[in-house]
Amino acid sequence: MSDLKEQVVQALGKIRPLLQRDGGDIELVEVGDGVVKVRLTGACKGCPMSQMTLKQGVEKLLMKEVPGLKQVQAV
Repeated sequence: MSDLKEQVVQALGKIRPLLQRDGGDIELVEVGDGVVKVRLTGACKGCPMSQMTLKQGVEKLLMKEVPGLKQVQAV
């Protein structure tokens, strides 16, 4: 596992319990060129607030925890 991917996995581990508490979860799909692709699952998948969760929660945390990231995308 690349160092960048490992850092992303560790950071996602910090936010995962918050998503699971609301019946959702997050899967790491891909890391490359400063872009992290994730899939929101469970209750998060169809939630109208999922884009806000992705940008204001997940992306904000990942950008803070993992130097060099440019963007987080949902797939």
